[in-house]
Amino acid sequence: MEERIKIRHLKLSDKTELAKLANNINIWNNLRDYIPFPYKESDAEFFIELTRKEEPKQNFGIEFNGKIAGVIGLTIQKDVYKKSAEIGYWIGEPFWGNGIATKAVELITEYGFNKLALNRVYAGVFEYNITSMKVLEKNGYKKEGIFKNAILKNDKVYDEHRFFKLNEK
Repeated sequence: MEERIKIRHLKLSDKTELAKLANNINIWNNLRDYIPFPYKESDAEFFIELTRKEEPKQNFGIEFNGKIAGVIGLTIQKDVYKKSAEIGYWIGEPFWGNGIATKAVELITEYGFNKLALNRVYAGVFEYNITSMKVLEKNGYKKEGIFKNAILKNDKVYDEHRFFKLNEK
């Protein structure tokens, strides 16, 4: 199964399918508000163009059986945090339950440690996104703490669960 899951550069030809997958309230409810909703092809095109200009590359498409299934990326931090990155990802709902996120997190974490020379990768997860917490734990991420009442999403306040993984090399 894992061979059918890879991360790759996004292509302009991904925009239609990417927009279709991202324009889903069940996806958006677990994302930061800077991701637009509804999500249109023009939003996908804008994002893909941004990823093409990144140096170093930090955002990738997640491919499953040759089809775009989601997006994963690392946001390298600045200043004294420049050896750390925040991981973010989403999988389109038709692809849920196939182990895709688990493999994609493994691949992007390896990329961050081996290609970007990061010391640390971390994630903030909304308290109700248990599936994402399990994905991180399966990849050896440890819970660092809970940021109480740190998130305002859909006019409700939630805790953020923070996970991390260190580069042991």
